[in-house]
Amino acid sequence: MLKGFRDFILRGNVIDLAVAVIIGAAFTAIVNSFVKDIMTPLISAVVKLPNFSDLKANINGVPVTYGNFLNAAISFLIVAFVVYFGLVLPINSLMNRFKKPVPAAPPVTRPCPECLSDIPIAAKRCAHCGQPVPLAPAA
Repeated sequence: MLKGFRDFILRGNVIDLAVAVIIGAAFTAIVNSFVKDIMTPLISAVVKLPNFSDLKANINGVPVTYGNFLNAAISFLIVAFVVYFGLVLPINSLMNRFKKPVPAAPPVTRPCPECLSDIPIAAKRCAHCGQPVPLAPAA
């Protein structure tokens, strides 16, 4: 029983996932700091508003801090941008280089010599005009 657990823990997938979670948490901290300490003050300076974290609305005496939501939305957009342009796009282009071209499918129909309608390759008679047709040459 413990051998199976050890094999599970030491599999590459589990280790890779653990590393990805740790790096993701560190990256999230960096992005959150970038948004909170650099981006929102710059945006606030341009639109002449205080820091987004200070934006609040009082509804029935209860403060709703929608500025924190704006910070989180900006963080999400930055993370999505970095993930797409830093990971997804390069990996997709790399994978496309290694893909083998898909061979063209052989034709399944041919034109009838009398009425030019499409008929199956193995047909002996046209379904549209009823004329006998010679068998298609073997490819």
